[in-house]
Amino acid sequence: MTFGDRLIDAINGRGRFCAGIDPHPELLDAWGLTDSVNGLEKFAMTAVEAVAGVVAVVKPQSAFFERHGSRGIAVLEQVVEASREQGALVLLDVKRGDIGSTAQGYADAYLDRNSPLAVDAITATPYLGTASLTPLIETALANEAGVIVVALTSNPEGPQIQHATTADGRTIGAVVLDAVATCNADAEGFGSIGAVVGATINLPPDVTAQNLDVNGPLLVPGIGAQGGTVEDVRRLFGAAARNVLPASSRELLATGPGKGTLHDAALRSIEVFSAIG
Repeated sequence: MTFGDRLIDAINGRGRFCAGIDPHPELLDAWGLTDSVNGLEKFAMTAVEAVAGVVAVVKPQSAFFERHGSRGIAVLEQVVEASREQGALVLLDVKRGDIGSTAQGYADAYLDRNSPLAVDAITATPYLGTASLTPLIETALANEAGVIVVALTSNPEGPQIQHATTADGRTIGAVVLDAVATCNADAEGFGSIGAVVGATINLPPDVTAQNLDVNGPLLVPGIGAQGGTVEDVRRLFGAAARNVLPASSRELLATGPGKGTLHDAALRSIEVFSAIG
């Protein structure tokens, strides 16, 4: 099955929620763990064991594993394997974006099913040009994986680039969304190429709910601790809300370190976002 079809099945079976696993130092400390590989492993595997059996998607943030070197990457491999064993799809938040052979190298690392770090989908940035993502997208589709492309984000610096206009007057955000929709134009069913769109953004003037309907997943961070709500999602996405995958990490992980409280928090999030439709 394609990533798009697997995602729809996961949402239908487990609800509409993506659980972020972001083991940054402050959270390790809040859980009473050391900022070390041992602390990283305890944190990450506790989160996986608590939530991967109930959520549709687990989203590890690669940077917080990479900062611990090769042993941190080994923990990331454990997270991927254990999440899949519990039935969750794995979306690796790596936000890679490069050109040519380097982009292909990233594609081989994360999207080739024979790689030890192969996942169901990755995030990617298009700001070297949307065509720079071709190796990632082609490798993903050849391996029934997905790519979620950064389009419109909630960080204050985002509009400097994302709302800037091209020679024909379109904003960069609109160009990225159109490129994603084009990738999915020939998909049979739900597309495997998606877009990152923050829950609390102000849309540029040439982006509407219709532009946001890219026939693929819309990863929506900014939920919970960053202020995004179900009402924000409905207002922003309109009919395209049916494609939304809400994501939260800090609010969810702050309920740890108990597995029971993490599990219950994940179930509450699933219930809250069932109202999206």
